[in-house]
This record gives sequence, structure tokens and C-alpha cells, in this order.
Amino acid sequence: MNTIIYCRVSTQKNTQDTSLKRQKEELTAYAEEHHFHIAAVIEDRASGYDLDRPGIFKMLDLIKEGNINFILIQDETRLGRGNAKIALLHCIIKEGIKVYTLSHHGELQISEADSMVLNIVSIVEEYQRKIHNLKIKRGMKKAVKEGYRPEQNLRKRGNHNGRERKEVPIEEIIRLRKNDMTFAEIAATLRGFGHDISKATVHRRYREFIDDQKENE
Repeated sequence: MNTIIYCRVSTQKNTQDTSLKRQKEELTAYAEEHHFHIAAVIEDRASGYDLDRPGIFKMLDLIKEGNINFILIQDETRLGRGNAKIALLHCIIKEGIKVYTLSHHGELQISEADSMVLNIVSIVEEYQRKIHNLKIKRGMKKAVKEGYRPEQNLRKRGNHNGRERKEVPIEEIIRLRKNDMTFAEIAATLRGFGHDISKATVHRRYREFIDDQKENE
């Protein structure tokens, strides 16, 4: 199992060096004891209320690249505090990554209050996606009614004057689909990482991949 060790102290003071060193040593020992493969050890010197941390962005980039199973931290406050903690937990959990802490001797046990907030965030996000997708659907219906033919507007599908097919990370789509994410959730996740992609495109590319796999069997 591939894990990222994440350590954080709240200030740049040299007195915090001992805390960082201790966190790293204890987390490394835990990972080795449980036969986790350490993919990276990341350190931050910043407030837990601050999201603008280089270590956090590096961690999210590594998660995006795939092959990460766990985030290993000393306790949940090392990940963050307040709204910053909730936002990061939401991003991590949505990717299917588990958080292990030394304080819980295993997987992070989210409090009832935090669990409630995370559920509310997920529900709101889902309805935002539904509203966005409904707007796209209505716009597409109107365009088709007025004569737009999307199937004739791709260069690789017979129309050389049309637009290029979008380049999409098919490996990431397959990985997220295996984590039981919906096509809408996958599209939203990829958009969060900078890919301009819709649920329909994700679904189409996934079906093309599956069909190609079947033909090659």
C-alpha cells in the first residue's frame, strides 16, 4: 500500500524542528511496522487554518497522479483545523484515499459533527452538479433544435473542419470509476484538477475504452 506521510507544525520557529522530526520518525516507524510503502514524506510549516501550504498542494498533486492509498498523519489537527480541515478531508475522501492517524491507531475516526458537515458539503456539491448538468442539457437541446449536430463536429469522426477531440486522462477516469464514483463526480473531480470536461465526455470516453477492451479480448 502506498502512503504519503504528512507532517505539520504551525510556525517557522526553529523550536518546531524537534516536533517535525518526531512526527516524521513516529510516522515512518508506523508505516514500516504495517508494511506501507512510503511514496513521499511531506512537511509544512503553517497554520492549520491556512489552505495555502506548499505541502498540501504537493500532496494533492500526488493523489491526482494516482497509486496513493493512504495519508498518514499524527492526528487530524496536523491535516488542518476548522474549515480548512473539512475542505481537505472532503477533497481526500472524494478521491477514495483513506486517512490513518497515530492517535487513532489506524483509520481516522471522524467526529459526528464533522461527518455531518461533510455529508452536507457532498449533498450541496451534488445538487450544484445537477443544476450545472441540467443547464448544459437544456442548452444542448436548444442548440440541436436550432440545427446544431454535435456528432458532425469532431475531426476524428469524419468532419475535418470541426474541433479536435478533447484530450482526457482516461487512466484517471478508469481509476475513479473503479472507486464507484459516478460520471458526474468524475467530471467534477477532473475539472477541479484543471480539465475542461463534462459528464457526457467522461461517459463517452469510458464507454469507448470498455468497447475497445472487449474488441481486443
